[in-house]
Amino acid sequence: MKEIHDNLFIGDQSDYEIEVKGKKGWSIVHACKEPYHRKALGYKGRGAPKNHPEYLVAKRKNRLILNLIDPDNPNYIPKEIIDKAIKFIEKNLNEERKVLVHCNKGESRSPSIGLLYLAINGYISDESFQLASEEFVSIYPRYNPGLGIKKFLINNWDVYCS
Repeated sequence: MKEIHDNLFIGDQSDYEIEVKGKKGWSIVHACKEPYHRKALGYKGRGAPKNHPEYLVAKRKNRLILNLIDPDNPNYIPKEIIDKAIKFIEKNLNEERKVLVHCNKGESRSPSIGLLYLAINGYISDESFQLASEEFVSIYPRYNPGLGIKKFLINNWDVYCS
């Protein structure tokens, strides 16, 4: 787990399970479908029912649980999921809570959300994804975005950072 900005942490599943789970003063973004979204909604098959009201995002107290996979195709990353994660981070940091954004390995989805938050708020370059990611690696060396999340950020950069 690494603090990338005041009270904003990026990590992996074990950081949540071992370091943060159940502690007061923390808010969590589970940036991974497995196992958190599955457990929250209780589905057994390949995916949540598409007509479920929490198909994309589930909220449980201080936890935002994303139905987010790490595909090669950016079309499988709904912008609504990323938007809700960014708003959740902003709201909880403004309430002076610590925020952990984690995915399974802490290399792709969670740090990509962290990078985007930093760029949107002017803490790193917002000129281009390339410049922001180069700067972000000096803050979070484990950053290794999957092809889909990387393409998602490139394709939507101007929407978020204009």
